Amino acid sequence: MGFISGLVMGTLVGIALVAGWSRMMMRRSTKRISKAVDIKILGSLNRDDLRKLCGDKFPEWISFPAFEQVKWLNKQLSKLWPFIAEAATAVVKDSVEPLLDDYRPPGITSLRFSKFSLGSVPPKIEGIKVQSLKKGQIIMDIDLRWGGDPSIILAVEALVASLPIQLKDLQVFTIVRVIFQLSDEIPCISAVVVALLSEPKPRIDYTLKAVGGSLTAIPGLSDMIDDTVHSIVSDQLEWPHRIVVPLGGVDVDISDLELKPQGRIAITVMKATALKNMEMIGKSDPYVVLYIRPVFKFKTKVINNNLNPVWNEMFELLAEDKETQSIIFEVFDEDDLSQDKKLGIVKLPLVDLEAEIAKEFELRLLPSLDMMKIKDKKDRGTITVKVLYHALSKEEQLEALEEEKKILEEKKKLKAAGLIGSTVDVLGGTVVGAASLVGTGVTAGAGLVGSGLGAGVGLVGSGIHALSKAGKFMGKTVSQQFSASKKNGNGSPAVPADGAGS
Repeated sequence: MGFISGLVMGTLVGIALVAGWSRMMMRRSTKRISKAVDIKILGSLNRDDLRKLCGDKFPEWISFPAFEQVKWLNKQLSKLWPFIAEAATAVVKDSVEPLLDDYRPPGITSLRFSKFSLGSVPPKIEGIKVQSLKKGQIIMDIDLRWGGDPSIILAVEALVASLPIQLKDLQVFTIVRVIFQLSDEIPCISAVVVALLSEPKPRIDYTLKAVGGSLTAIPGLSDMIDDTVHSIVSDQLEWPHRIVVPLGGVDVDISDLELKPQGRIAITVMKATALKNMEMIGKSDPYVVLYIRPVFKFKTKVINNNLNPVWNEMFELLAEDKETQSIIFEVFDEDDLSQDKKLGIVKLPLVDLEAEIAKEFELRLLPSLDMMKIKDKKDRGTITVKVLYHALSKEEQLEALEEEKKILEEKKKLKAAGLIGSTVDVLGGTVVGAASLVGTGVTAGAGLVGSGLGAGVGLVGSGIHALSKAGKFMGKTVSQQFSASKKNGNGSPAVPADGAGS
């Protein structure tokens, strides 16, 4: 009897223990699922959402890193760097040296590398952020920092002196956008696109030291080199500009990856108000230089002795990316005997424009786009412009691309002939009196397909006719380019075309 009762009691206790253990595990599982749901919800919140939930109790130490840490990649990069540096040195020298010649400032007859080495210190990747994983493509941003020890010496030749310049203490801080175009064949990547993001602005710091001489041997040399570096970076490497590299050893179609004009912008430079006077006697002689890319700069006529000038001149520019690019307006005071003085600068982001809707802007001029470097922050007046954005169709994109190529080819011919100092020299040329067309929107369909170089509405094409006129004009004044000739806002001889003279 005792045995039976003990067996029954033991069975009941065992069943109770199993039931209790099972219930406890179910409750733990339910709690884990509930916590996982809560964590998932919290993971989808950003810093602002948490501030709203926590109020004053929000802990400041909470961070949301946008970039994933890749310490393993930096270790591999340090091992590979000697081989990468050797290969990259040849590639960079061969690709950058022609750009130095294309973008060299006026007064410099030759600008090339006499020595170039990337050194032994590899760059550091602070993090990687995957932007998208759409079909057939991977887009990622790489936070790159480089405080290297390169050995770079520039051979600078000018009309007044020849001087080797050493570039020291180079530091680069930038976000690199990389796009991988995927394919079905090994190595599964058909092409790679590389560009520097324009926001945040790439930061390239360095110091210049003359080897066996003084920087004062060529007046303004440091500023010339800084402007050249800035122009090359902004016009060739900053997004939407990019480098496309086909891979895989097979022919691939990379036309969709290459940069193409996306929109045509009709800009009327109307007037300026309350400009700063830079003259000791009389008043400034202002004109405006405008551009989206430094290689396609255009200028208005000069209004003499006037701080409230009225131009009412129209130009056309091409834009490659409405979301990231801006129109730059620079106002200068023309000086017959020295370099023209900058009265102010301002930029108009294209993202502020609506397609096919003309809009007028009154923009306040600044001493510089980088206000951190400016001490004089006095008011410099305003400039009023009217802008109309027209989105291009695929057929118009191809036509516009051909226009740009022809204009660049023509400018390179003028440069080779010694008629202009650089492909970024300003060319005049306006559609005078066409400002009213912008207000009515007629310009979008009026056949103004030139790049602002033509002098009339009928110039449909690349504007080469106006370039040839400018070339003839420059041929008459080439012997005076660096003496008493008038200069434009970029420090180069003014090249007025029809309707763009002073």
